[in-house]
Amino acid sequence: MNCSTLLYLMLAVVQLWPCSPVTQNYSVQNIDLSFTKVRRVKRGWVWEPLFVTEEQTSRMPMYVGQLKSDLDKQDGNMEYVLTGEGAGSIFIINDHNGKIYVKQKLDREKKPFYILRAQALNRNTHLPVEPDSEFIIKVRDINDHAPQFLDGPYVATVPEMSPEGTSVTQVTATDGDDPSYGNNARLLYSLIQGQPYFSVEPKTGVIRMASQMDRETKDQYLVIIQAKDMVGQAGALSATATVTINLSDINDNPPKFQQRLYYLNVSEEAPVGTTVGKLLAEDSDIGKNAAMNYFIEGDSSDVFGIITDNETQEGIILLKQRVDYESKRKHSVRVKVVNRYIDDRFIKEGPFEDTTIVQITVEDADEPPVFTLESYVMEIAEGVVSGSLVGVVSARDPDNDDSPIRYSIVQGMHLKGLFSINEHNGTIITAELLDRERASWHNITVTATETRNPEKISEANVYIQVLDVNDHAPEFPKYYETFVCENAVSGQLIQSISAVDKDHSAASHHFYFSLAQEATNNSRFTVKDNQDNTAGIFTAKSGFSRQEQFYFFLPILILDNGSPPLTSTNTLTVTVCDCDTEVNTLHCRYGAFMYSMGLSTEALVAALACILILLVFFLAIIAIRQQKKKTLFSEKVEEFRENIVRYDDEGGGEEDTEAFDISALRTSTVLRMKKPRKNITTEIHSLYRQSLQVGPDSAIFRQFISEKLEEANTDPSAPPYDSLQTYLFEGTGSSAGSLSSLGSNTSDMDQNYDYLVDWGPHFKQLAGIYTSNRSARD
Repeated sequence: MNCSTLLYLMLAVVQLWPCSPVTQNYSVQNIDLSFTKVRRVKRGWVWEPLFVTEEQTSRMPMYVGQLKSDLDKQDGNMEYVLTGEGAGSIFIINDHNGKIYVKQKLDREKKPFYILRAQALNRNTHLPVEPDSEFIIKVRDINDHAPQFLDGPYVATVPEMSPEGTSVTQVTATDGDDPSYGNNARLLYSLIQGQPYFSVEPKTGVIRMASQMDRETKDQYLVIIQAKDMVGQAGALSATATVTINLSDINDNPPKFQQRLYYLNVSEEAPVGTTVGKLLAEDSDIGKNAAMNYFIEGDSSDVFGIITDNETQEGIILLKQRVDYESKRKHSVRVKVVNRYIDDRFIKEGPFEDTTIVQITVEDADEPPVFTLESYVMEIAEGVVSGSLVGVVSARDPDNDDSPIRYSIVQGMHLKGLFSINEHNGTIITAELLDRERASWHNITVTATETRNPEKISEANVYIQVLDVNDHAPEFPKYYETFVCENAVSGQLIQSISAVDKDHSAASHHFYFSLAQEATNNSRFTVKDNQDNTAGIFTAKSGFSRQEQFYFFLPILILDNGSPPLTSTNTLTVTVCDCDTEVNTLHCRYGAFMYSMGLSTEALVAALACILILLVFFLAIIAIRQQKKKTLFSEKVEEFRENIVRYDDEGGGEEDTEAFDISALRTSTVLRMKKPRKNITTEIHSLYRQSLQVGPDSAIFRQFISEKLEEANTDPSAPPYDSLQTYLFEGTGSSAGSLSSLGSNTSDMDQNYDYLVDWGPHFKQLAGIYTSNRSARD
């Protein structure tokens, strides 16, 4: 084919424009008609997209279009073939005339287009007349899907009193139709319910405030939005969505008391901290916008206080001071309430506070007595005579009847009756002598009781200070251990001393030191007062001798600065030491001890030597006794060891009958008689030596075994001196128990060994020996 070939598709041809450069579309009975020119590309043909309307229903296949080659001479030799997506199943072709039909209903939302290939063949040769070409059949959309709100129902929140035009939320609907074809998927939003408070933008679905709304009037609105496709034209499909719009609270309302005057009562007996009453101011707002604080204004804030209960927002009035019915029977309290959080946008509409008056009436009560002071401090000198005045306490009945008061002291163990009180006038006196050095302060509790109502009792603390009197003389603070060397020179310091005084001095103590008058003339020591409450002891002469005098006793006179001043004489003991350059304290103490005991050094050494000799003698006796015990025990051990006869050769087990002649145990000629026990140790040694010489068949050996068996059988308490034989055999043990004759009082003749036959082949030899022996005896 060297001529120009034109292949075209005719869809429900109504008019033909051969070689037309554009596509003309016609619609007849909802079937799209088109004629499309093709262009040659590499010996193939590319078709412009063709259309078929979706959702068409018919009992017979619906005609779509026609394939036709300009080489078709209408003689029946041309065959048209259709391949590709849906060929044969969805789309079929008349192979004679090239007409294409659709067999079933199409859904654009499932598959929007199909790609097919067309080919013209010679029916006789089946060779292509035209190159195959590709074309597309698009499914044309129809409005078969209604809009849908996939995210509904909607909930939105917007602050109350928001200005007009405030965006609340946005709703969005979707449409399954083709948005690129026609208006099937173009949506239009409208408000069905919610006017005049809200509006919606038709194209975007944004909901906006149409007016200001107060949450306290209505806090929730139900809005219905409609979405229509085809831009709302006739025949459009629609859907609705519900939007719940809540108004959130803002602080646009102040708190308010419901009354201008409140009345409360409180008893004069109420302690500090008592709740007098509660107030509640109302606030139309909610949450933190309704939080408030209460305050008390004026002088009443000293007697009453108020706090806020954060849970209930109530103001709780508390008692800060005790009230007295007799002093003031009514209190007028001004209370103010203020919002805790204030919105700056509404300050100009304020103030966000309110005030009220609370009238508090004090109720009369029978009160306990009241002391003139909460506590008393009194003073008295120590050492005063019993019955001396300490002080006076006073109490009164605050009530109008003015009941008489009775006083008493709460006696504690520490007081022990040191004080007493006049129950009528509250006078406190001493009951015993007071010593400041024992206790400088006394704390007592005084009670005041109404005589007409003994249940009404009050207490007051009385602190009594015992004033000091100089009644204690100064003394040494400790025992001084003073030493002086024999070679000490005159003017040498041997001791520094000080003093203490149990008395309390308003000014600082000052002590004066000196030698007593009786020691000043012939003393070998002097005292130097340092004027700082210390003094030094110095030697007055050179050279001291222990043989002449071992101790010196110095009377030291100490004077205090009290009023009146007191003195005391304290004795300082000076020990003479035998030293060269410096005092050896340990040596001096040793010498002093010996001197006090009246012993010389030689006598002490002799006594120590005697004690040492006695100790050595005692240890030697203990050692000898221990050695005897060890020797006795060793002999017993040796005796036990000699009873064991060891054979160092390896036997043949239970099958070996040659290692030991068992016939000696079977003999009936050996008489088993009870004989006195012999010297076991000597006998075993002797028999052991003989057994090594004569062998196991010796009569001596048999006699020894027989005697030992006899002793074991007749004397259960005898130790096991018989020789022990071990029979080795394989296995985990015997169910018959031990075969040993140890601990048995019966003879072999009294036992029946027939059961050995049932023990199996391992005991065959043993069973033969004992059963044969029994038969011989029988």
